[in-house]
Formats: sequence, structure tokens, C-alpha cells
Amino acid sequence: MSSFDRTIITGVVLLTSVFPVELFSTAPPPPRGSDGQYSGKQGQVVVVKVPHQEEVTEVKGTILNRTVPFFREYRRGEVPGYVGLIGIDMQDEPGTHELAVVVTKGEEVKHLSYNVLVTKEKFNIEHLTLPKDKVDLDDKAVTRWKAEQEQVKQALVENSASRLWRSSFVEPVSGKRTGIFGSVRVMNGQPRNPHNGEDIGAPLGTEVATTNDGVVRLTVDHFFSGKGIFVDHGLGFYSMYFHLSEVLVKEGDLVKAGQVIGKVGATGRATGPHLHWGVKLNGARVNPYALLDLPFSSAAASGMPPASASSAASPVSAGAISAKQ
Repeated sequence: MSSFDRTIITGVVLLTSVFPVELFSTAPPPPRGSDGQYSGKQGQVVVVKVPHQEEVTEVKGTILNRTVPFFREYRRGEVPGYVGLIGIDMQDEPGTHELAVVVTKGEEVKHLSYNVLVTKEKFNIEHLTLPKDKVDLDDKAVTRWKAEQEQVKQALVENSASRLWRSSFVEPVSGKRTGIFGSVRVMNGQPRNPHNGEDIGAPLGTEVATTNDGVVRLTVDHFFSGKGIFVDHGLGFYSMYFHLSEVLVKEGDLVKAGQVIGKVGATGRATGPHLHWGVKLNGARVNPYALLDLPFSSAAASGMPPASASSAASPVSAGAISAKQ
């Protein structure tokens, strides 16, 4: 063997030790949608479960430029697997979109492709009458609003790497739904952005509970939302509670599902006492009531270890459940 041949072989060995092995595979990328088909309406949550016995390093999905982390889940009577929650934003374009998944196990990398059909939801139209200064903002109010938006953006820029929520989700307060998710709001005759949460009417001072375990990421007193709380539940999942009369937690506090964190109020832009309950899942605005139907109620009773934030797997088979409102 010549010195030139030995040099080439050495170079290949070194490259193989640095780069994932699939970089040297001649297998073509998977055809779009070849690993599964899913569907869900605007504002809903699609659950993708990947049964698999073995643990791998990481799996992440990408759909509509949003990252979907997968986590390890155990369920009594079922094969252990990995779950990803796809939030379908209220304004995502109807049609078929690709969920591209990258599975990593050590130096091995595998690419998977799923189709997700987004179907159109029929949202309500609401007509509201508010004080003129709450609708037509002056320069000072606009400056304040922009600063508040930036504060929220910076506070939520880094997602908790661990899954903090467990088992079932709970409704934060019981009452009449007075502002429906996705409703197109016409304020003083002017069309505004769709309502990105649920308004629940309740008496002033009614206790407000957090929907699931998490950490208080931000507390605010903002122009539109009034006194509010942002809870980080991990892996890109946040819940928000606005228009409170009192905030009973502070930033950094760990909270449990059902724990009282505030009281119903009418602060900010509000016509009366109510709770605005909002949810963002990996950047998508979803209907918070969709959480109540997620199929995780039996997970806590399974007697198995909790989910791992960084685990993932190569799918054997897959099935999607679209949470119902």
C-alpha cells in the first residue's frame, strides 16, 4: 500500500469519528410523509407517539419553522415510547405540512418524515365596546406596549430543557367562557387580532390555579393584560394568566397543578372580572381547553419513571391523537 493510499484511509477514518455515520450513507432522504399521517384543526394539539423500547440520545421535529422536542413516556400496558406535542397555531395555513424528525443515537442520525394535515377551524366573531383610550393608543401607550412585548419575548426566549408537567391538566378557574379562543374581535367597530386565549368569567377575587406543574417565569402588570403570570412547563410549553387582581407567586417559584397562584380581577384592558387563560406550545397559540383532553391522565398512575426531557427514539409505528375542545 502506498503512502498516498494510507493517507486517504486515515482521512476517512478521522472524518467518520467526527461526523454522524449517516453522512456517509448512500440512502436517499425519506419520501415526504412516508413515516406517518396526522391531522388536527387550527388551535389544537396533535400528539405523536413513537413506541420504542430502547433509549436514544435525542429526537427533535420541525414543522412550520417550529421545533418539536420529543420526550420519553411510559404507560401501563403499552410499549415505552417517545411523544411529541405539535401545537397547531390558530392562524396556521390549512393544508398538508411536513413534520421532519431527526433521531440521534450516539453518532448515528436518522431522518423521518410525517405529513400533518391542518384543517380550518370556524372561529366566532365578537363585537366589543371599550373606552376609546383602550383601543386607540396614543404614542406613550404604544411605546409602553412595545416595551412590554419585548420584556415577554426576552423572558421566554430560552425554554426549560426538562419536561416539568405531569399527568392531567386542570382548568384554572370555573366559570362561564366569555371570550372564546380564536374569536375575531371587533372593538369599537374596528377589527383586531384574533383572541389568543380563553376568557373565563368569575367573581372578583376568585382563586386562580395553575394548569400543571411548572416554574413561574415572569410576573407582569401590563397595559393590555394587566397583572399576569407566565408559567413555564418545560419543552416549549407555557401557560398565561391575565387580568388578575392579585399575583400570589414570584418569578422562579416552582408550582404544582392546581396550586393557587393568583386571584381573578379586571386589570388591564378588561370590561369586568375574568381570567384570560392562554397557552403557547413551541411558539404556536393553541386553545387551552385542548390541554384537558390530552391522553396523559394514566401516565402518573403507571408506576413507571417520569419522562426524560432529552430522550427520543426511532419510530417503529406511530399514531396521532387530535385533542378535542
